[in-house]
Amino acid sequence: MYSRIGAAAFKKDLTNTIALCEHLGNPHKNFKSIHIAGTNGKGSVSHMLAAIFQTAGYKTGLYTSPHLKDFRERIKVNGEEINEKFITDFTEKIKLLIEEIEPSFFEITVAMAFDYFDEQEVDIAVVEVGLGGRFDSTSIITPELSVITNIGWDHMNILGDSLEKIAFEKAGIIKKNVPVVIGEMITETKMVFENTASEKNAPLYLATKERHVAGWKWEKHELIVEIAEKGKTDHKKYHLDLPGIYQGKNLLTVLEACSVLKDLKYNVDENEIREGLKKTKKMTGLHGRWEIIHENPMIVLDVGHNEDGIKQIIQQLELTTHHDLHIIIGMVKDKEIDTVLSLLPHSAKYYFAQANIPRALPAEILKQKAGELNLNGTVIPDVNEAIKQARSKAHKDDVILVCGSVFLVGEVNSI
Repeated sequence: MYSRIGAAAFKKDLTNTIALCEHLGNPHKNFKSIHIAGTNGKGSVSHMLAAIFQTAGYKTGLYTSPHLKDFRERIKVNGEEINEKFITDFTEKIKLLIEEIEPSFFEITVAMAFDYFDEQEVDIAVVEVGLGGRFDSTSIITPELSVITNIGWDHMNILGDSLEKIAFEKAGIIKKNVPVVIGEMITETKMVFENTASEKNAPLYLATKERHVAGWKWEKHELIVEIAEKGKTDHKKYHLDLPGIYQGKNLLTVLEACSVLKDLKYNVDENEIREGLKKTKKMTGLHGRWEIIHENPMIVLDVGHNEDGIKQIIQQLELTTHHDLHIIIGMVKDKEIDTVLSLLPHSAKYYFAQANIPRALPAEILKQKAGELNLNGTVIPDVNEAIKQARSKAHKDDVILVCGSVFLVGEVNSI
């Protein structure tokens, strides 16, 4: 299981997924889909698009990973998690095939999602890539639209040691004659996307070409983003219930995707886009993206765990008024630990924790590595105990941040 043991569970091959889906009658060919890849932002973009489609009256499937609390979070229809009976019946149904071909946890889950969306007769399914793109199990779909949010440093042990190599893997979701939206285009990856799109005769759209963020502000836990469109003097304002400022970039990607989908004759109007963005969390159950779970002191959860994700969190912290900063951090062994730690502020008080999975980096080792970079604090392996300790020391104007691993955030009890 990749989420528990890491790279050893990843298979550079679609054979098992194809075999599973053939056994089930190829359910993925019975519904329309949107495929979303990227280093960061793909979860937020997936949930935003799902909320917009739900608002527009489409029966909407949503497949994402990993989950925070419950496996069923990965597979939803109109925001409702897959029911337990379907999971047990499905597993029973493919038991003999599992014994024969020994698929991974992820391959089984993808086949389950596609079978469920088919059974539920969804109008559209938003499908988030698990890892990379080219060999990701979700790549057996031929979507209506492909979306690549951005390219950054993550999973280099699997995807490659340069941004070009990582981009090549993610560009693997670009299909013949299927339009593709690129969220952030950088010099190193431009040629990779342009060449792949050209080879596949896939129309290429850049989210930053037609629009840019002209301004933003926070109000009552909402992010209000002002968008300027090329050739238009009027700016549009969007209210997002995902308050992280990095959602501005994701919003550009979502708006471009909606524009292309309208050209593909999907009925998604401006009011439905606004309404969906305003209620993304509520409609889809997305958590862990600059999620404020307590005030005075402010306790924030963010699943950011790679270089770009941590940079965005630091930028957000710099804009957040606070007295002292408490950072509860835990990481997994196969991340760029030194890079992430080198980005963190020296002035914060640290609590080194670890998630309850084999992949977790022991909190003692994390403290030692952090100490070498002058980040000092105490080891409290259990994240909830760490929150309790931080709260006991925090002033009401302080910020307590939990970050560094999806699995760590997933273990936080609601306060």
